[in-house]
Amino acid sequence: MTHPTLIRGEGHGDRPLLLDLFCCAGGAATGYHQAGFTVEGVDIVDRSARYPFTFRQGDALTFLAALIASGEIRRYAAVHASPPCQAGCALTVGTNRSQGWGGTHLDLVAPTRELLDASGLPYVIEQPDGKADVRKDISLCGEMFDLGVLRHRNFELGGWTTPQPAHKPHRGRVRGWRHGRYFDGPYVAAYGTGGGKATVAEMQTAMGIGWTDVREELTEAIPPAYTEWIGQALLAHVLSGAVAA
Repeated sequence: MTHPTLIRGEGHGDRPLLLDLFCCAGGAATGYHQAGFTVEGVDIVDRSARYPFTFRQGDALTFLAALIASGEIRRYAAVHASPPCQAGCALTVGTNRSQGWGGTHLDLVAPTRELLDASGLPYVIEQPDGKADVRKDISLCGEMFDLGVLRHRNFELGGWTTPQPAHKPHRGRVRGWRHGRYFDGPYVAAYGTGGGKATVAEMQTAMGIGWTDVREELTEAIPPAYTEWIGQALLAHVLSGAVAA
């Protein structure tokens, strides 16, 4: 098997190993680590300077397919995947369409799901609102975790399940300009620039992410609180299977 470049590693210890595909700078990974997993990330862009855990640079789906073909997928207990979402993201095809986004992006959700099903492992696929091809088994919002962003995200669960938590009412608006009018509020807009959007420091604070100050990585990040909550349920599922075996 030919691996993508191994950039940085760490010992697994006694923690189950989770594969983090399309990992970006490690927002999801940090939550899973806090929940009790050891995490290995794969991304086509070199994120090694900031990704907090084992990082491999390469095409995520090629890497996953090779793991399945070789049988090395059995080293892992679970998989998280955040395939590119620009093809159907509401911000891409709506708010930011004037910037030239939308309409030409690859939609990798279906091929990701096909490979994850073939892996035989429990998995999570994360996508933003506006993606019709992802089951909304779990939908999370920053207000559920007292964060300074709303950042609604949907999670499709494969091979396992956990109950949907209650969605807390929002305390107000997202700060910024809307149609020529400025609104204040308890949440910042952690995407784009201008129009009252959050600064890098504000995004870091609002999402609980302090290890990267790259705006592009922050705008794409999953708040670690989301995957810590999911990861605790996923870890219980994994460990229950290990005990049964």
